[in-house]
Amino acid sequence: MASTMSPLLTTLLQALPGFSASDPLPAMQITLVTADSRQVQPGALFVAVRGGAVDGHRFIADAIRRGAAAVVGMDALTPETTEVVTTSRVPYVRVDDSRAALARLAAAFFGYPSRQMRVVGVTGTDGKTTTSNLIYHLLGAAGLHPGMISTIGAHIGQEALDTGLHVTTPDAPDVQRYLAQMAAAGCQAAVLEATSHGLHQGRVAAVDFDVAVVTNITHEHLDYHGTWQAYLQAKALLFHSLKQSATKPVAAASTSHVSRFTPDVSPLTFPLDVQPKVAVLNADDASYPHLRAIPTDWTISYGLDDAAADVRAADIAFEPARTIFTAHTPAGQVQVELPLPGRFNVYNALAALAAGLALGLPLQGLAATMATMPGVDGRMERIERGQDFVAMVDFAHTPISLQRALEAVRPMTAGRVIALFGSAGLRDVRKRGLMAAASLRLADLTILTAEDPRVESLDVILEQMAEGARQVGGVEGRNFWRIPDRTAAILAAVEMAQPGDVVIVCGKGHEQSMCFGEIEHPWRDQLVLAWALERRLGQSSAPPPFRLPTADPGQTP
Repeated sequence: MASTMSPLLTTLLQALPGFSASDPLPAMQITLVTADSRQVQPGALFVAVRGGAVDGHRFIADAIRRGAAAVVGMDALTPETTEVVTTSRVPYVRVDDSRAALARLAAAFFGYPSRQMRVVGVTGTDGKTTTSNLIYHLLGAAGLHPGMISTIGAHIGQEALDTGLHVTTPDAPDVQRYLAQMAAAGCQAAVLEATSHGLHQGRVAAVDFDVAVVTNITHEHLDYHGTWQAYLQAKALLFHSLKQSATKPVAAASTSHVSRFTPDVSPLTFPLDVQPKVAVLNADDASYPHLRAIPTDWTISYGLDDAAADVRAADIAFEPARTIFTAHTPAGQVQVELPLPGRFNVYNALAALAAGLALGLPLQGLAATMATMPGVDGRMERIERGQDFVAMVDFAHTPISLQRALEAVRPMTAGRVIALFGSAGLRDVRKRGLMAAASLRLADLTILTAEDPRVESLDVILEQMAEGARQVGGVEGRNFWRIPDRTAAILAAVEMAQPGDVVIVCGKGHEQSMCFGEIEHPWRDQLVLAWALERRLGQSSAPPPFRLPTADPGQTP
């Protein structure tokens, strides 16, 4: 979607800190800002970004042939590219960091839409999507007409958009485009789920955040970041961005229905007509002391184990389909009825409550809204076909999230817990054994299967997982199995189930594809689990809804 104003190139370039052109630039209008040469159209500004596998500088000539009006990059041009640039008379603007430039140029192109609403960013290893959805639900009930960008998709007004298969945080131009659509739709607030990849790659670098929330920072994505400390530093970028973001006035019309804290119960020193920059931190997480040291207007801590946390839960009662607890906050205490099971969802609820309080929403209203929270796609999602056991799908794909999911389902049954999951290829190898070990400790039966092997050998991945199971006493064929075909694995789990058991299929959640080799194949755990249930119950004899490759993607044919 192009900006309706088609701003001038010179106007956009003013968004780059310290920019000054060595040569006069033509007064041309820009129709699009993109880092994908395939998207270039006449009048586009192409930004050459150096990626992990592809260097955008290689496609400058292609972008110009497609009609690029100007190019921004950080490398010196090759002789061949120089000839194309010179012949076409397309300006080449060189910057120190073209990825950061892409974010700033996209924000300027769309008129800095995040400055027209209050923006909450949510990051962390586990629980980002559920927490983002909780906050979105709270803001909607408060009348702020929020928008949301999550790993599941984007919500703009009443419209839900699919952001793509296996997408984390969308690229900077897409983020700004979604925010511009939210502003045009009258959204007064937005919730953005910010992944570590998205933060490290600057996809939200030019978003003006007001509240930053962290769920936890545990063992994940070390294949990309290398160390936990580097992973933490990527997450910390969201909190550093708070003080760099524009200050936003809070209009009287938008504060008439909220109640801000009084000075004797909060450290606020800012005017009541200005939205503070607030960090919402998990006091029970290892990230807390590191993120707590980042300067901001106000920090709200939350937790279950730390009695000094600003927002904390007490008197927790876990039930199969809901959780009840008393929330203690700087604004008072209130009983919360959350229609989501599990200790980990108490953390998600506390984080969402703290974010609501950071935006000045009244505590009683927040608690009442929690009780009406709908389910989240692929998060502890039950699949019902009239069977006499519980069957569900969850996104748990890390050792900690799998542990928490299994702990959550244990109270749902006096019978057995049957867990099914895999571990993705080209991702952190060390978590494979850890996940299997966690399942052997907490589930009764474990099935190891495919989960996006990509170009790695699925047999090797499953052996690494099986070794983790054996190290904690697992015996293959007795309490754990390897079934490479995920369809067959789900069917086997369903066939194993006895009345009162729980079958939990983990790892894919909301995702709609599975990657074998370099190809994304259509896939949906919910549909396959429903098919397996119908087949067991004799409700259908239809073939499975999807067919995945049978060859090991890591083996040479």
